[in-house]
Amino acid sequence: MEESFFSKNGDLLGAIITVAVAFVLAYLVDRIVLARGGRLAGQVTDVGVSRAAATRLRVVRRLVFVLIVLVGIGLALSQFTKLEKLATGLLASSAVLGIVLGLAARQVLANPLAGVLLAITQPIRIGDTITFDDHTGRVDDLTLSYTYIDTGDGRLMVVPNEQVVTTVLFNRSTGDQNAPVAASVWLPPGGDIEKARAALAPLEASDIETAEITPEGVRLVVHGPHGTARTSVSGEEAALRERAHQLLLSAGVLARDGE
Repeated sequence: MEESFFSKNGDLLGAIITVAVAFVLAYLVDRIVLARGGRLAGQVTDVGVSRAAATRLRVVRRLVFVLIVLVGIGLALSQFTKLEKLATGLLASSAVLGIVLGLAARQVLANPLAGVLLAITQPIRIGDTITFDDHTGRVDDLTLSYTYIDTGDGRLMVVPNEQVVTTVLFNRSTGDQNAPVAASVWLPPGGDIEKARAALAPLEASDIETAEITPEGVRLVVHGPHGTARTSVSGEEAALRERAHQLLLSAGVLARDGE
């Protein structure tokens, strides 16, 4: 009787065990790295770790996990002795297959490579306030493939890492771990800017700048006070905007409905 593809020496069972061990090992290594680096998943400030270290460690954790799993899968496949015949058959067309796979995987491989580049060069870090493609928010997470930006309005912007490294963006944190949040408020056309600044004094804003003056009104950007490092917006901009609006209403800078 011809020997089956999965030989009787337990190739299939050995492969399953190898992959399972790889996943367990990858998980244990990830836990060890996480324990040594601190609880960085969204709580960088709890351990006083800089955003640069948090960003680098988070990407390294994911990279190590993927590498261990890939090595385990490779070892599992190597246990199938009958794969030699299949490999011989594919060898004749390996050049064409390599070109096809290379073109198909370019985008898939570009994002992880860009993620590693971001972790090394760190033009942006977890917790930084950035402006990307006319959207401003805080970097909430940075994975091997994607950068997650919390825009502060209930949306989470997901950007492929390749776009982050090839597109111009503005980092408003400029390395300041305590970079304040910012929110825009509008004054009516011809609004008294100085009176508005005085009304907003209770906010203890680090800066109040006149962003634009248009026929529709005057837009002020209020930068909140410097505080502890944060990894996400978590409604801070919305709260700052609402409080600023209430202060302007109370000071008579803004007209209430019906007045």
